[in-house]
Amino acid sequence: MRAIAVLAAVGLAAATITAQDVPRDRAVFAPEKDAKLDTIKSEVRKPAEEPAKNRMWIDFAAVDAPKAVSEFTSVWHQPSVCQGLSGMCWCFSTTSFFESEVYRLTKRQLRFSVVHSVYWEYVEKARGFVRSRGASVFGEGSQAAAVIRAWRDHGVVPAEAYTGLKSGAKNYDHEATVYRELKAYLDGVKAAGAWNEEGVIATVRSILDSHLGAPPTTVEVDGRALTPRQYLEQVVRLNPDDYVALLSFLDRPYWQRAEYDVPDNWWHGKEYVNVPLDAFVTTFRQAIRNGYSIAIAADMSEPGYSIAAPGIAVVPSWDIPAAYIDASARQFRFANGTTTDDHGLHVVGWTQRNGKDWYLVKDSWSSAWNNEHPGYYFFDENYVKLKVLSFLVHKDAAKGVLEKARP
Repeated sequence: MRAIAVLAAVGLAAATITAQDVPRDRAVFAPEKDAKLDTIKSEVRKPAEEPAKNRMWIDFAAVDAPKAVSEFTSVWHQPSVCQGLSGMCWCFSTTSFFESEVYRLTKRQLRFSVVHSVYWEYVEKARGFVRSRGASVFGEGSQAAAVIRAWRDHGVVPAEAYTGLKSGAKNYDHEATVYRELKAYLDGVKAAGAWNEEGVIATVRSILDSHLGAPPTTVEVDGRALTPRQYLEQVVRLNPDDYVALLSFLDRPYWQRAEYDVPDNWWHGKEYVNVPLDAFVTTFRQAIRNGYSIAIAADMSEPGYSIAAPGIAVVPSWDIPAAYIDASARQFRFANGTTTDDHGLHVVGWTQRNGKDWYLVKDSWSSAWNNEHPGYYFFDENYVKLKVLSFLVHKDAAKGVLEKARP
């Protein structure tokens, strides 16, 4: 009995030492203050006076994270642009991704209009709203696949040819203007049962034109007048079909095409390839190391996602220790709503710090301008593993996955 007691005591002591050796993050409470967002609001409309609210965060000061963009090996990309008071992150990130793709393939530095794709996505959303008799989601958000569809069906134009900013405006304010008016109109259509598709689309385009301006029917390039589709085919020369989006969910078969079950996939697209988490993470890691950038859909409503300095995204140990992040932990958080598809971003670089991978993430949301590396976030590998829900990449960067995937 005495020997057993000694062994038990030794085991307890070892367990105590092990527990003490595991790094533990500290929780702090601080206001959820976005200085950049407040500045934009003050420029475009009088902000409502709201009392500061404390929120639970990780103690970011104790996190060993990169300090500067210069620490990363990065792919070429255009400088970050703020999306203002709008929900266009999905289009900002994917358009930025395609700009990097053009440079990777041809070494040309082009910048494309974000709002051109947004315009046509609103038209398609309205069409889907009519055809579903008001059942499909009509919001500001969407997915990278929507940009691919817009380019394929309507082409693309240079950024300077269609900014969507009128009357000298410097920042977007879709929340209080174009989106609000479109939503009110379509709610009226539903209430009246006025499902005349042609008439609804005409009115939606009239609203869009009044707020954003009508999209150009031609653009001039080297003395030639090109339609947006000709600009895509003859100047941009990207094939929208050369890109694949990956998911990693337990509740559907691996290696098959699947629907990304989030509200922003309002058309219920099934163009996503669902793969095991190891394949998801490995493809992500190898793609950026091999010079491919990545467009991602991720959760930003997290206590480890800083709104102010230092501009990083990590998973606190009191959420889940790194060793326990696996497919089940990821699925559990998606199923119970603690992981949501909040934001579209563009991964443009990587580095290693003390054996951990970190990713340089270009961001259009206002919070990315509240730190010493404006327009960027630094994501650690565990955040990607747990909180990045889908990503878009060139098919050549996902050959291993596509060889196993069923048609």
